[in-house]
Amino acid sequence: GLLQVVKQCVRVPVFVMIRPRGGDFLYSDREVEVMKADICLAKLHGADGLVFGALTEDGRIDTELCTALLAVCRPLPVTFHRAFDMVHDPLVALETLISLGFERVLTSGCDSSALEGLSLIKRLAEQAKGRIVVVPGGGITERNLQRILEGSAASEFHCSARSARDSGMKFRNPNVAMGASFSAPEYSIKVADVAKVRTLNAIAKNIL
Repeated sequence: GLLQVVKQCVRVPVFVMIRPRGGDFLYSDREVEVMKADICLAKLHGADGLVFGALTEDGRIDTELCTALLAVCRPLPVTFHRAFDMVHDPLVALETLISLGFERVLTSGCDSSALEGLSLIKRLAEQAKGRIVVVPGGGITERNLQRILEGSAASEFHCSARSARDSGMKFRNPNVAMGASFSAPEYSIKVADVAKVRTLNAIAKNIL
């Protein structure tokens, strides 16, 4: 439903992330069934590309599973997401992704943010030599985007560009939380911030 409405509202390409659950990137057979079904439905409802990642238990790219999922994704372009940041050897993993046919890889440089992983992101981009697009992501804001783009020589970037919006609810029950106690407050909503998106775009256009 989200994909159908988004496609009606925007003209930019929409890539859908295929992620059956939170947590690690080691998937069971049933979860793989869900991923394949989600890919088929995303394609059916107008996705312009897909995003997923899968690893083996020893921290390598799951080539067998990725090959199977890529086959379902065809002919759409596919991005390997930040599961990449959990690999044992990122330089080897990058070559694996290239050989499998991924068009992009999203990474924070195997660190807690793209800024902290900047040196590895740059090294990955140099190693890629245009064979795959290395996309910095993780903690990118208006304050550090210029440094990240210049430091990595990246041509694309990923960020949430979101802010919190207070709920419109007038009646509020303070005794109930819909989920774990550390989850977001019930009466605060995370939304894409148009002003942040415009600022980030302006910064990027000035650099790229």
